[in-house]
Amino acid sequence: MFSNLNVWEVAVLVLLGLFIFGPERLPKVIGDGVRLLRKIRTMARNATNDLSQELGTEVTLEDLNPKTFIRKHVLSEEDEALLRRPFTDLSREMRALGTDVDNAARQIAGADEPTRADPAAPRHRTDPDAT
Repeated sequence: MFSNLNVWEVAVLVLLGLFIFGPERLPKVIGDGVRLLRKIRTMARNATNDLSQELGTEVTLEDLNPKTFIRKHVLSEEDEALLRRPFTDLSREMRALGTDVDNAARQIAGADEPTRADPAAPRHRTDPDAT
């Protein structure tokens, strides 16, 4: 459950709980939080079991996302490929257009740079009287 928290973050959470709830009420608050979490997990598990029974197919908790549910249980692989084809074609065309723009920008940048015979010579001429 706390696999993404390190020791310092857990310690800060415990200290924050001590400051907010106090040492007398903290164990009761932690117990209430754990009971609430168990109740929510049980409700989600029951909802997925009921949905699996109603649909006659195995439904997981991740399937409760509407996009995932439709993709997995309503659309066939061919339908999904037909829906994705315009977007993949558009993505391919946009990448090609971006490559063309990059190449054109490089050519323009290369044409603007003056060719100099002496690379050590200053780029801009300065007027010695103006300085």
